Amino acid sequence: MRGYLAPLMLTGLLAFSAQATTTLDIATIANGDMTIMQQLSSRYEKAHPDIQLKWHLMSDGELRQQVRTAMEKGDAPYDVIAVGTYEAPLWGKKGWLTPLNNLPADYQVDDLLAPVRKALSWQDTLYALPFYGESSMTYYRKDLFAAKGLTMPDDPDWSDIKRFAAALTDKQKGQYGLCLRGLPGWGDNVALITTMANAYGAQWFDMDWKPTLDSDEWREVLTDYLQMVKDYGPPDTEHNSFSQIIRLFTEGRCAMWVDSTVAASQLTNPQISPVADKVGFAPAPGGLTQNGSHWLWSWALAVPAKSSHQSEAIAFIVWATSQQYINTVAEVVGWGAVPPGSRLSTYQQSRYLRLAPYGPQVKAAIESASVQQPTLGPVPYQGVQYVSIPGFDMMGNQVGENLAAMLAGKLSVEETLSRNQQQVSALAAQTPR
Repeated sequence: MRGYLAPLMLTGLLAFSAQATTTLDIATIANGDMTIMQQLSSRYEKAHPDIQLKWHLMSDGELRQQVRTAMEKGDAPYDVIAVGTYEAPLWGKKGWLTPLNNLPADYQVDDLLAPVRKALSWQDTLYALPFYGESSMTYYRKDLFAAKGLTMPDDPDWSDIKRFAAALTDKQKGQYGLCLRGLPGWGDNVALITTMANAYGAQWFDMDWKPTLDSDEWREVLTDYLQMVKDYGPPDTEHNSFSQIIRLFTEGRCAMWVDSTVAASQLTNPQISPVADKVGFAPAPGGLTQNGSHWLWSWALAVPAKSSHQSEAIAFIVWATSQQYINTVAEVVGWGAVPPGSRLSTYQQSRYLRLAPYGPQVKAAIESASVQQPTLGPVPYQGVQYVSIPGFDMMGNQVGENLAAMLAGKLSVEETLSRNQQQVSALAAQTPR
């Protein structure tokens, strides 16, 4: 009998050991920052031998679709999910996310940039912790401006951008005065066009929640957008998003670009950008107002309320968004690779600012993003490049398809305005706020 006891005890111990290991399923966007996190996460596992991390990296669209579908069904395939400033407050309100009320003192929640923290909260309760934050800004080629005797204003408006784009375009040389997003999607061309619309005095809804996408202000926005893309931009803009345009800019083919502040570190990295020493920075263009002229966004980590490993998942996202993690990235990869836009302490690091001289402008753009008043006139909604209501993702995607069709010559400005108004009206009527 004793001859069988030892193997049985060993088997039982091994089984207990296997059962004691908690696997956290992490669904997140596939980008460079998350790749670094995945690589560094082995340090977390080493410090927490009872935790195993299983990564599910996806494209932006795939991530949103899979996570939203799981939430709506009440499923819990993931313990940690990447969400943005659009989803976090809406899903927190629905009870889909775990509230993050009792974070450890050494997390230093007050070190989070206030606008980002607020945008990830519902009724002053955090529902996601920011991995990085961003706004939008204007990138321009200082050498091309100097050659034409042009000076970028401290606060440019869209009329300045149009004028500069006309002077800087030389299509025979493959030089485009202005590169803008055109790929359809509420987080792609619609993000850009909505900040432009805000600056022009346009808005998505009036105070009675009636869509206003066929207004004279929207007509001016689409007319100017179409002209700038066709006259001063690269061909096939309807296929261009962040990655396509950053390649064009680093190749020296874009004189100006209005887009996310996260591009700054790549554009000024001489290892990947031949024009690194020629890039200038200015605020995103305004117009009749600065309200809503530059966006606010954060990719953040949240814990679904249905997760069966909430405490372990919260401990992981605390580590992954902490000062300690930022310092680890700086130590292993370099200060130029740390996730920006989330913590005040990052912008107090002289080593970071030496590598990121644009840092104060990025911080200023994030802190001045007018989420609560994104338009010239009063509106019943919040959000800069999106409307913070359920269903806007569907509305925005539909408008994005119409805008791309307009750029491709399949719709006129008037047809685009009409379709936008009709389709958003129909979707809004079906979607409870």
